[in-house]
Order: sequence, then C-alpha cells, then structure tokens
Amino acid sequence: MIVERNVALARLNSFGIAARAAALVRVRGESDVRDLLADAGWGARSKFVLGGGSNIVLTGDVKAVVLKVEVAGRRVVGETAREVIVEAGAGENWHALVGWTLDQGLPGLENLALIPGTVGASPVQNIGAYGVELQDRFHELDAIDLHSGETFTLNAAQCGFGYRDSVFKHAPAKPGDMGLAGRALILRVRLALPKAWRPVLGYLDLERKVAETGIRAPGARQIHDWVVAIRRAKLPDPAVIGNAGSFFKNPTVSPEQCADIIGRDPKVVHYPMPDGSIKLAAGWLIDACGWKGKSVGNASVYDKQALVLINRGGREQPATGGEVMTLAGAIQTSVYERFGIRLEPEPVVV
Repeated sequence: MIVERNVALARLNSFGIAARAAALVRVRGESDVRDLLADAGWGARSKFVLGGGSNIVLTGDVKAVVLKVEVAGRRVVGETAREVIVEAGAGENWHALVGWTLDQGLPGLENLALIPGTVGASPVQNIGAYGVELQDRFHELDAIDLHSGETFTLNAAQCGFGYRDSVFKHAPAKPGDMGLAGRALILRVRLALPKAWRPVLGYLDLERKVAETGIRAPGARQIHDWVVAIRRAKLPDPAVIGNAGSFFKNPTVSPEQCADIIGRDPKVVHYPMPDGSIKLAAGWLIDACGWKGKSVGNASVYDKQALVLINRGGREQPATGGEVMTLAGAIQTSVYERFGIRLEPEPVVV
C-alpha cells in the first residue's frame, strides 16, 4: 500500500473541478484495503471511494482518505442454461467492457454503450439508457467492508436496485439495516448476458435510427454504434468539456399529474412505465424553463442538451463546485415553480 499525499483531483473527476485530496490510496485488490485498515494511523480515518469520477461534484478539498479503485480484469467465468456470466474488475472502464463483450460474441450491454465511468460504479448508480438498466443484466458482485476488511458477495435482490439507486447510496437508518453508503468498496461485478438475445429498440431515438436506415432487425453491434452516435451528438465529451453526464434524474409522476402538465404544455416528453406511472424527460422540463446555455460563473447548461451541466472554464479557469450547485439549485427552483416537480440530482456531491 502506498499513500499519496496532497493529490490534485482535477483530472480524476470528469467535471474537471479543481480540488485536492489530503491522502489517496490506489486500490488494485483486497490487500490494499486491508493494509490501510490495519494501519494504526490511516485505518480509523474516514474514507471516500472514487471510481472514474464521472458522477461526482467536488465542492472543496477532500479530507477523507480517497480510495481510487483500479481493480482490473475481464473474463468469462461461467454460464447457465440461459446466460453467460462475465466478470470485470471494478476499475475497468465501463464502455470498454461493453465493446469487449461484443468482441467475445456476447450481446446484451449494447444499449449501455458510452456511459462514462467504471464498472464498479455501475451497480451503485444502477446505470441505464435506451430501455436497459444494469439490473437487467446483473448477476452478483464482490465487495469489501471498509470497517472490518471482510469480503462479501451480493446478488441483485440484496443490492436493492431502483431507478438510479441501490443499497450503496444509502446509509443504514438503524442498526441491522442494509445501507452500505460509505461502508463498502466494490471489487468485482458479474453480469449475466442472455444467450437468446433480442434487441431493445423501444426508445424514440433508436426507433428513428431504424426508420432512417431501414434496418428493421439490427444486430447488437449496430445498436451499439447507434447508441454511441446518439450520445455523441447530444452529450459533450468529458475529455473536451468537463461534465458529469446527465445531472438530474428523470422524474416520475402519476397519470393524473401528467395529464395536468400536458393540459398546460402539450409537447412535454413523457414515457409510460410498467407500474402505471409516467416518466418525464428532465431535459425537456429544464429547456422549457429557458435554461439551455445559461451560466452561473463558469458552470453552464449545455446548449445542445439541457440535462447536462458543463464546466465552460476548462482546465484554465474551471467551474467551482459551488457554482455548479448554485446553478443546479436555480434550475430546480425554476422547474418546481413552473411544473410543481422537484428534480433530483444524479451526481454525488462531496
């Protein structure tokens, strides 16, 4: 175990916010965590788990020991009658894993192409796009307890998946609760990819691609390429323009609430959900309130997609976490005043 001190974090978070970590440990396996916990000086200090840094907003320097997850490895580990089980280290790049599975002839993750971040962050956020969520392909994961140093395995039910949610985002409300926020570091994730693969094409953007190309039965690689093209057209590359991807969750409302909004704004983008609720497009709500392209300091709403907040100051004059959160708060107030809906941020605020 090597403890790095006073580490700059600007290049370790996709927003490019300037902040520093008092101490940082690169975790490449269980032993790195156990060595840290066994150390008399470092073991008792608070800890912050950092993956690809694509879903966080830093509002200041990080006093906790930063555990930079760099667990590597990709392999096929087994199969069932219906699925092939693939395992990836938590430090692997998510998009690279999607491409690797397709190279192995294993479809199922193509709708989740080009989502930024690491494999270990995927179950925390229950990432999803274009009709597929991680929980649809999840098998189990291995993690390590940041208090005891013991490893454990969780299946899908134990992860408590919800819309952009999991047990890893919640602290236990009382002793015995399963909340694992701040308690666990994910080491490896195993995914179950279907042998009897079928394309998922229900989203409007993909339906448009089918209509434009005339390809009625696209393969997994074709869907992957469509998703990549769609995302690149809508979303800025974090390597060029700092951002944390979609900043707000798409809210869900009752059919009655949706009908009321449609009565006032007939063009509102909405999607019926299996449970009878209606999902609204947060980007449309924000755009309807006139926020596209507006700024607070060097934090701005992306002019091509209102759901994305960006660092328009670049590396030279980066936006601060305070500017980002001030802008986010103003957007939330505006949307609530017009639509009566409270937008919930996706990124973790540190």
